[in-house]
Amino acid sequence: MAQLMSPSPFAMEQIFNSISLGLIVLDAQQSVRMWNGWVERHTGIPSNQVVGKHISEAFEELPSRAILNAITNTLNYGLPVVLSNALHRSPLPLFQRNEHEPENEKIRIDQSITITPITAEYGERHCLIQISDSTTSIKREKILRTHSEALKREATTDSLTGIYNRRFFDEHYKMALGHAVRHNVPLSVFMVDIDYFKEYNDSYGHVAGDKALIQVAAALRKQLLRATDVLARFGGEEFILMLPNMAPDSAMLFAEKLRTAVWDLNIPHINSRISQRISVSIGFSNFYKHPDVDANSLLKCADAALYEAKKAGRNQSQYLPLQHFNIQTTAPAGTLHKSVNS
Repeated sequence: MAQLMSPSPFAMEQIFNSISLGLIVLDAQQSVRMWNGWVERHTGIPSNQVVGKHISEAFEELPSRAILNAITNTLNYGLPVVLSNALHRSPLPLFQRNEHEPENEKIRIDQSITITPITAEYGERHCLIQISDSTTSIKREKILRTHSEALKREATTDSLTGIYNRRFFDEHYKMALGHAVRHNVPLSVFMVDIDYFKEYNDSYGHVAGDKALIQVAAALRKQLLRATDVLARFGGEEFILMLPNMAPDSAMLFAEKLRTAVWDLNIPHINSRISQRISVSIGFSNFYKHPDVDANSLLKCADAALYEAKKAGRNQSQYLPLQHFNIQTTAPAGTLHKSVNS
């Protein structure tokens, strides 16, 4: 246990009031014996008004129950206590004035507090309360966390549409497929391609094309109801969706919901060879109890189904069962449907 030294009163006062921490000394009865300049500035209460008062009466507001209990434990049992700002942001009513706020409004300080037992001259146990202002560090942590989250969003989000990008999809698809294989649960994958999008850009310009991509992405996203459902921009005018625990019969209904959602946007497309509005073609497949499937097989199967939807006239959805898909006779995913004019 530390011994409370007794330098000259002038030296003690100089040290006590110049330090950039809040320092309060309490005696065994929890009465204030010392109250430094830092505490004066952040309470607006001079030391000569509080010395001799019980700690619970020293402030304009009652300190938190947590710090009062901690003080009691330190004085009774001689154990140091730390109150972190993570659990106890403002145990004491300490403030700073914000010069940017109207009438210099007082702002409560976030605090980190250490309570240490000390021995006074006659062997009586006192305690020293050390208070540091953690407001700045908390703000810094919030800024760093915000920046980190922004960087994470940039790394996983398509900058144009605001939905996930292919990198995010690739990472989560492998995990979802692994989960489906281990637990014998279904997993559905949908590939969605905007019909004749090159012609749309040629007719309306790339600014309008970008706007159409944003609208289509938003319409597709509205169909997702679960946190585990994933929609990503796969490249250009192509989107991909992954829905865990969706069996083939439900997937068929869902594919039509996707197609109808885009159709109902009623975005004019005068050079579409299908209709006078933007439409989409959809290919989808489903994994369920195929232990030998690899990560590419399901994607290739959905891609082949998309090719069939485009070959059959577009503005429709096509399902290709994984068990009927011959991997050896198909081109790699992302190439099959490109053989049909965009």
